[in-house]
Amino acid sequence: MRGRVQDRDDRRTLREGRPAEARGRGRQDDDGRARGDTRGRQDDGPRRARPGERDRVPPRRPADGPRGPRGGDVPPPRGFGRRPPAPPRPPKPPLVLRLGSPRRRINIGLIGMTFVLSIFAGRLIQMQGLDSKVYEAAAVDQRQHVETIPAKRGSITDVNGHDLAVTVEARELSIDPSKITDAGVRAKAVKLLAQQLGKSEQDMAAKLARTDTRYQRLASDVDPLVASRLLQASIPALNAKKTYRRLYPGGDLAGSLIGFIGDEGKGLIGIERTSNKLLAGRDGQQRMEIGRDGQQIPMTSSQRTAPVNGQNVRLTLDRDVQWAAQKSVADQVKESGADSGTVIVMDVRTAQIVAMANAPELDLGNWRSAPASSQINKAAADVFEPGSTNKVITAAAALEAGMVTPDTVFEVPDRIKCYDQVLRDAHAHAAESMTFRQAMAESSNVATIMAARKVGSARLYAMLKAFGFGSTPGGGVPGAEAGLLPDYRKWSGSQSCTVAYGQGVSVTALQMASVYQTIANGGVKIEPQIVAGTTDASGRFVPAAPGKQTRVVSETTAKEITTMLESAVGEEGTGHLAAIPGYRVAGKTGTANRYDAALGRYDGYTASFVGFAPADDPRLVVLSVLQNPKNGHFGGQLAAPVFKDVMTFAIKSKKIPPTGSSATPVRTRAGE
Repeated sequence: MRGRVQDRDDRRTLREGRPAEARGRGRQDDDGRARGDTRGRQDDGPRRARPGERDRVPPRRPADGPRGPRGGDVPPPRGFGRRPPAPPRPPKPPLVLRLGSPRRRINIGLIGMTFVLSIFAGRLIQMQGLDSKVYEAAAVDQRQHVETIPAKRGSITDVNGHDLAVTVEARELSIDPSKITDAGVRAKAVKLLAQQLGKSEQDMAAKLARTDTRYQRLASDVDPLVASRLLQASIPALNAKKTYRRLYPGGDLAGSLIGFIGDEGKGLIGIERTSNKLLAGRDGQQRMEIGRDGQQIPMTSSQRTAPVNGQNVRLTLDRDVQWAAQKSVADQVKESGADSGTVIVMDVRTAQIVAMANAPELDLGNWRSAPASSQINKAAADVFEPGSTNKVITAAAALEAGMVTPDTVFEVPDRIKCYDQVLRDAHAHAAESMTFRQAMAESSNVATIMAARKVGSARLYAMLKAFGFGSTPGGGVPGAEAGLLPDYRKWSGSQSCTVAYGQGVSVTALQMASVYQTIANGGVKIEPQIVAGTTDASGRFVPAAPGKQTRVVSETTAKEITTMLESAVGEEGTGHLAAIPGYRVAGKTGTANRYDAALGRYDGYTASFVGFAPADDPRLVVLSVLQNPKNGHFGGQLAAPVFKDVMTFAIKSKKIPPTGSSATPVRTRAGE
């Protein structure tokens, strides 16, 4: 009964043109088309298909439309041929992103975490297991602080133990500028530091303005009393470290010979440099572990290596003789208007240098502002043409070869031709007969050339080499040069003559003093010595090895040359101004044209005198040289008085008495 009533209602709805779902019974299909009772199925069950219907009508999904009496869809009414218009399609629903399985996500996360943790675990094993010692050592190094404990530099003394260079205790002051933030405190600190340290306020202000650093060194050679006053002045972050400073009590006494040290504590010139290894010693070390505050960490290890202080070096110089030599040559340099001057005093028997003076001399208390020229030890480094002082070597060669004797007579004009040159004596004179002794006393160039021609260039060259020309003197004298001695096979025609009287060959003052030490020592050459010895760690004095000895000429030749040199200081000799009352003196003057390397030509003169006393028992050799004097230029005029002053002081200082003997009468002039 219900099915029929429903069927009628559905047909009425179709006739009226309304879809079945307008009454709340129909629904749209998935494709948006309305389903009515003519196309849907009854809810009671599927309708049985008629024969052939399966082929004509496609199967449909169950619908909520009216059902037939047998459960099938109600067929459309007869005569109804057209389908009613379908409503508009609704918009498609948005796509929904479906998430994966939560279990998969958890598994992937666990795998990632395991990988990361394994890396950390491996690194931990490496650091704490395999490389633990490496990191432990690195940590110790980071905490460990190494502080150098400076060794005390040894002293330099004269032969009697008087200090020429000494090391005293000092303080190195530093500051942490980052701790001084107040402008007023900084200004007061700058003013006080500049006043006490002898520095400029600009310099101190610049150091304290470096607030980006924690360390600024203010001074390294501060007197302990000054450092103590500054520390008590409550300057923030001011620190003092124990160190040493070098003092030179003599000022300019043997300045260029002694030398000085630099800021690093190493010798730069002179004895300070050549004996640096002995003087410096060996620094010590202090190792400790410190914290961030710079203080030592309690209960940590600390190692200390004690420093080894340097040894004292004793020189052969005599402080008093050195002072007299410097004063005498400095006075003569000033009086004569010379560029420079040199004096050497040498012990005949040991070749030890008693004095080595230069003028002008280097002031060791102000060496930083001194000109570079004053830092050269001119007595050992400056080369010059010796002039007539070189004639003793020509005489030695002639006497050793047996070609002449002191009494050999020469007919001597005042000039002689040598290849393309005409060479002259210092003073014009008529041709006269001269003994070789007289020629040496009057310093005749022409007579010396005549003797050299008898010897020959080869023998003369060999004798110059034997006396040490062209080679560096031994004995450790700082800055010693070899001079210049060309091979005789390269001598020019005129040079074969000029070398005989000291032109065309270059030497140093030290080399020329060594020549006269050889003559005074009976023909035995000894290497010059400047270091007498050293003091070891126990305070025991260890003398230096004596200089090498070499016989150059026979004792007979040396004595003959000595008598000739004694005549040169006599009344008729060119060196009479060198005579010392009560003592027999032997010596020779020298006056040579001076070669100026800066000008590239000869300019001015070199005036010199060298001799020894007492002549019959030689003890000391004194050489004086003046370079480019303006007020006169002869060696007998300028250099001989310096010799006399220095030798007189030296023999009195060394308490050398006169021998009391008189010079043996000798034949000076021909025919006497």
